[in-house]
Amino acid sequence: MSNTNAAHAPVSVIGLGLMGQALAAAFLKAGHPTTVWNRTTAKADQLVAEGATRAGSVADAVAASPLVIVCVTDYTAVRELLDPLAGALKGKVVVNLTTGTSTQARETAEWAAGAETTYLDGAIMAIPPDIATDAAVLLYSGPKAAFEEHEATLRALGAAGTTYLDTDHGLSALYDMSLLGIMWGILNGFLQGAALLGTAKVKATTFAPLANTMINVVTEYVTAYAPQIDEGKYPAGDATMTVHQDAMEHLAEESETLGINAEMPRFFKALADRAVADGHADSGYAALIEQFRKPSA
Repeated sequence: MSNTNAAHAPVSVIGLGLMGQALAAAFLKAGHPTTVWNRTTAKADQLVAEGATRAGSVADAVAASPLVIVCVTDYTAVRELLDPLAGALKGKVVVNLTTGTSTQARETAEWAAGAETTYLDGAIMAIPPDIATDAAVLLYSGPKAAFEEHEATLRALGAAGTTYLDTDHGLSALYDMSLLGIMWGILNGFLQGAALLGTAKVKATTFAPLANTMINVVTEYVTAYAPQIDEGKYPAGDATMTVHQDAMEHLAEESETLGINAEMPRFFKALADRAVADGHADSGYAALIEQFRKPSA
């Protein structure tokens, strides 16, 4: 059931790093009575000036609101803060927006169940300045009823990107890790290219527009490869694995010749070599999924 008083529902935010401050500010801006706590109390000063209530302790922050948002350094810190308050958390809804793994999320959910606390795990796919804008994507997993009860309040953090995934508490963290891999893959590819072009005195700002064009092209490949991965069939619609293999060798050689770090293209090439050795010489690039599914050697 949705929260009928969502416009005025109180919320507590524990952890006031840059992201925590952005979360609390968004709740305040949306009209929610907001209680805040941070180990370094000065980090709450600006929020208090804007109308937030400073809690004297974590226990006070938990007591102040039915909805408790936690955004700290890691899951160990989450447990260190909340373990002593197990009794006080009874009947509360805790939304953990701390970055971590799916295993940590599921373990924390088990702990919360023992503390008779309703637990939602979440992931923030945004930088602090994007919170409360259409650029913010926030993913939630755990009991659907708890999400629906507080959905209107949570939408203050980014209405367009507020997404409920599933009852599996670990799914939001698993999406988070998967999406971060994409981010770093793209950024590292751009940095490799900028380093290569830098040897010819081409500025990164000159390269950036073409890099963005290629990133847009890659989105089309993602759309095309996804059903191939689900079906386990990898037709070479654009190029065979051996064609990619040769191009990767060129990228590695170019990097080495120009004195640029070649570890990343050599890793790409190693994956392609393994795929070819496994019988995918004539398959499309999506066949590399089978290499990523294998555990590290």
